[in-house]
Amino acid sequence: MEAQLTQIREQQKTTWNKFSAGWRKWDNFTTNWMRPVGEEMIGALQLKDTDIVLDVAAGTGEPGLTIATIVKNGKVIITDLAESMLDVARDKAIAAGVSNYETAVCDVCELPFDDETFDAVSCRFGFMFFPDMLMAAKEMVRVLKPGGRIATAVWASPDKNPWVTTIMSAINKNLAVPTPPPGAPGMFRCGSPGLLADLFKQAGVQAVAEKEVTGKMNCGSNDMYWSLMTEVAAPVVAAMSNADDAVKEKIREEVFALIDQLYPDKKAAIDFGAIVVSGKKEQSTT
Repeated sequence: MEAQLTQIREQQKTTWNKFSAGWRKWDNFTTNWMRPVGEEMIGALQLKDTDIVLDVAAGTGEPGLTIATIVKNGKVIITDLAESMLDVARDKAIAAGVSNYETAVCDVCELPFDDETFDAVSCRFGFMFFPDMLMAAKEMVRVLKPGGRIATAVWASPDKNPWVTTIMSAINKNLAVPTPPPGAPGMFRCGSPGLLADLFKQAGVQAVAEKEVTGKMNCGSNDMYWSLMTEVAAPVVAAMSNADDAVKEKIREEVFALIDQLYPDKKAAIDFGAIVVSGKKEQSTT
């Protein structure tokens, strides 16, 4: 792997391990919030009871652990770069009584599995952070059995996701946040319609379908929204670490004002939009 890609991977591994405590704290909330996206992906996978499934960049275990409850006579391999995130997934599995799963710390661009191992592959909100997205897609297809299905989800364009753009707009107004180069890993890197679908086709995925999923992040209050975002949203946490208390309070006040302007009911039920892309690997002709 090229040195630059390796550097990005190691930075991301460090970041997600660092933020694992916040994700553990907010796991019930984030699981409920992102459930509609996971359900759309699971529907696209057309799972059978005996399927062996790979869930890539699964973080704290979703949708892999939910899939495990469907493939009762099969198994799910849950992978992530960050061991501390997978620790949360294992604790959740124990609490839920889910045993037909394994975890593996690995890089999507170097999956430690044989060709044609899995009946299905899932990846929720991981693709936009992969250093080389085409390489990642090709690796997923490599380990997928002929006729097997793949489903992934990414965030849609910024205008569809005020849950993150609201706070980031106030941060960018008050702090000098570096602008990443075009195409660099980031939240909205895959937000353009058709972008990920085209990557899948290049990687050998057929019958590619794309569907938008929309919903609400139901925080209940501005205070809860602020606490959540400043504890689990990596770009927010990184930017705010450079702010003194006065600037943080100024940003907080501006964020609350923006939310009240967008959502005057004071419930902070903030819109999100995602894109689910799915397809299947070509059947073997031999």
